[in-house]
Amino acid sequence: MSSSKYSRQELFAPIGEEGQKRIREAKVFILGAGALGSSGAEMLVRAGVGQITIVDRDIIEWTNLHRQQLYTEQDVVDQLPKAAAAERRLKAINSDVDITGIVTDVTPQNIMELIDGHDIVLDATDNIETRLIANDAALKLGIPFFMGACVGSYGLTFPIGIQDDQPCLHCLLEALPSQTMTCDTVGVISPIVVTTAARQAADVLKYLTGADFEPKLESADLWTGDRASMNVASMKKAGCPSCSENAVYPFLSARESMRTAVLCGRETVQLSWPEGRTFDPLAFAESIHGTTTNLVKNEHLVACEYKGHRVVLFRDGRMLIHGTKEVVTAKKIAAGLLG
Repeated sequence: MSSSKYSRQELFAPIGEEGQKRIREAKVFILGAGALGSSGAEMLVRAGVGQITIVDRDIIEWTNLHRQQLYTEQDVVDQLPKAAAAERRLKAINSDVDITGIVTDVTPQNIMELIDGHDIVLDATDNIETRLIANDAALKLGIPFFMGACVGSYGLTFPIGIQDDQPCLHCLLEALPSQTMTCDTVGVISPIVVTTAARQAADVLKYLTGADFEPKLESADLWTGDRASMNVASMKKAGCPSCSENAVYPFLSARESMRTAVLCGRETVQLSWPEGRTFDPLAFAESIHGTTTNLVKNEHLVACEYKGHRVVLFRDGRMLIHGTKEVVTAKKIAAGLLG
């Protein structure tokens, strides 16, 4: 390791040599290698974090390149998985860091094994279901979970699990912006990706170096100029099933996680969301207008054509993805429409 590689970072008084040593000893798990994941991973790798594990289920597409800074046009041509391409690029950036890319779908069944042994979980996933699974797993293992999300020109961050009096993602669900907007339906600009990832990375560095900081829900809209920084301690729910004294971590159970089924004799995958999550078909239809074709809507369901597949979303939280038997493909389509 070059003695001068981190010299300018060590000159920053809040980090110094001791802080750099703590950074070097850290093990960070990055959940997702898309926009936030690739940006945050590069920042932490350049900062000298000792070990990075980055997990993603997807491959690189042309639509990713304007905001996912680790990847190139050749990666798209080669149809590389994001986690594999991220590992290769990050190793080229900093050979000091032990980097492992894992190509897999994160589920309630595998997440505990994936994140165990890490000091931090950095949230860079593209859907609320996986984010809730990670929230519960991190809380159960006592690992801080640095939540982050962005869409359009808006992004938000919140560090979870670093103070007992602060809420978790489950507590905050009702207070967070609508989950119906996605990058596929309303777009996204790269500046909000970098801004959100920078806030996450800064909080991670503060935590690793032992800085005293108060967790706040930070949000910004770079297009309108709106910004907010909120102390949300009052939103912690005493009986929260994910973070209270009697936590049962519901999103790690089969009943509270998305269920999947390949329909017999049909090239169709059914996705079923947890009990209690229902959808307003008319509001959903409005959110995907212009993104899909052959849109049909009524009080019971929304049907449309999206990326070569017929998609039907029912009010009771079931979605049928026609034209595939691959569960991973179906989940990707659902994430593109619902987040």
